[in-house]
Amino acid sequence: MLIPFSLRDSIPALYETDGQSDPVCHIKLFTPDTNWTWYVIEFSKANKDICYGYVQGLENELGYFSLNELRSIRGALGLKVERDVFFKPTPLSQIKKSHK
Repeated sequence: MLIPFSLRDSIPALYETDGQSDPVCHIKLFTPDTNWTWYVIEFSKANKDICYGYVQGLENELGYFSLNELRSIRGALGLKVERDVFFKPTPLSQIKKSHK
């Protein structure tokens, strides 16, 4: 499970952080065998699938992504998307700064 039930309540609902200049990234998802990373800022409490967050891939950008789609992704070595279990909630500005 990419976002365990125990963590879902701590993530703001979709649109809840609108207007915040430096929202918190709560979950880090990544492919161990590629350069793609997804940081979850908001999570749809209604459908439990759509997330809003910061995506680092071909470009670094804020946007929406589907957990169902992430579950189907396989990297170059066939590895699945994983959750970084050691990741602590971090302001977006720090995430951006650490990846320049």
